[in-house]
Amino acid sequence: MNMKAWQITGTEGLPSLKLQETPAPVPGKRDVLVKIKACSLNYRDYMNVTGIRGITGPIPRVPCSDGAGVIESVGAEVTDWQPGRRVVIPFMPTWLDGGFTQAHAAAALGGAVDGLLREYATLPASSLIEVPEFLSLEEAATLPCAAVTAWDALQVRGQIQSGETVLILGTGGVSIFALQMAISAGARVLAITSSDEKAKRLLSMGAAAVINYRDHPAWDEWALALTDGLGVDKVIEIGGPDTLNRSIKATRFGGHISLIGVLTGTAGDIQTVGILRKGIRLDGIYVGSKSMFQRMLAHMTQNKMRPVIDRIYDFADAPEAFLHLESGRHFGKIVIRA
Repeated sequence: MNMKAWQITGTEGLPSLKLQETPAPVPGKRDVLVKIKACSLNYRDYMNVTGIRGITGPIPRVPCSDGAGVIESVGAEVTDWQPGRRVVIPFMPTWLDGGFTQAHAAAALGGAVDGLLREYATLPASSLIEVPEFLSLEEAATLPCAAVTAWDALQVRGQIQSGETVLILGTGGVSIFALQMAISAGARVLAITSSDEKAKRLLSMGAAAVINYRDHPAWDEWALALTDGLGVDKVIEIGGPDTLNRSIKATRFGGHISLIGVLTGTAGDIQTVGILRKGIRLDGIYVGSKSMFQRMLAHMTQNKMRPVIDRIYDFADAPEAFLHLESGRHFGKIVIRA
């Protein structure tokens, strides 16, 4: 059996992303064959396809870490899954529980190994998670990277408490999930964004205050003013070197910064003295484990928390989805329906 798959075939950027026909994978004894129904895009996927920020990998390679689908068949030794079940696939299929390791990072989908922008994929049966009934497969596909990252940042590393103040940057997937999760935990959310239209949407979703950083670039001073000069308790830092110094200034003594994104680059001049002087805890967050994913899904199910999808593209139009991500106009997640 053959299948269609989008593959990175060269180093010339988005034009190297080509739709190919390849043999469909065959599940091993403990594997499951999943018919992929939806994928969602992360900035990491864009970096892999375009090769920016020095992010490269083997060629040819299928991009995209995030996907959900329906079980097509199971291996001979698989007893806990049956065809027809709806499943979502963790970002790192080997990271079931416990601490993060180099081996888990090497198994991240769409990086050194093939991702999910294809019709079929085989995964270890132990890695899969059933999709709750209240979520569509398109919604489930938005969760493996961005949502689990926000959960790890706020609930696992951050140990968020009711009444705390969280600062989020932008309106991408991680930021919007962090907004929803922080509010559900009883926290107050401050947000920065690039447009007044997005600011209105953030306020409608429950943000306590929002500022347009293009008009008001000193957003660290704004955050300090809204916290009586003390600073925020937590920052969801998705920008990287060009925003981290302002995040440090905006954070209270003893506060917590979750360093997640590299939108402005992978290296820069960071004022480390601010981290030291204020006793800030700075955590690098690289998604999370299957067990974190399951706890997050239980929380989302209890609170009927639904992902925010900006736009859904057809499988044949995958390059257009990447261009939309590149534009920065999105609010929430971009999905490709297979």
